[in-house]
Amino acid sequence: MNNLKVNEQTSAEKIVEICDAMKELLLEKNRRYGDSALRPKKIFYKGDSTTSILVRLNDKISRIENNIDELPRMNDICDLIGYEVLLLISMSKNRSDILSLID
Repeated sequence: MNNLKVNEQTSAEKIVEICDAMKELLLEKNRRYGDSALRPKKIFYKGDSTTSILVRLNDKISRIENNIDELPRMNDICDLIGYEVLLLISMSKNRSDILSLID
């Protein structure tokens, strides 16, 4: 008899599930915030979107660093992933750039 539970996912299936959920979350947040990371209004901060995203990443990392809990909050982790995707876009990276990293 197979030792795997019927509903147990493989690592590959979990990666697909998490990446799909992150895609949905990022698209929704991007819609709600009016694409502000990549097209900032420049009301207070006049710099470019790449630098703005780097500042946001720095803020998130500081929040994680100052967290008193044993593990970082899921929201902070998801925000880091989202901002890192937006950073790649702001740096004009695309699918082939990412796939070129496969050895």
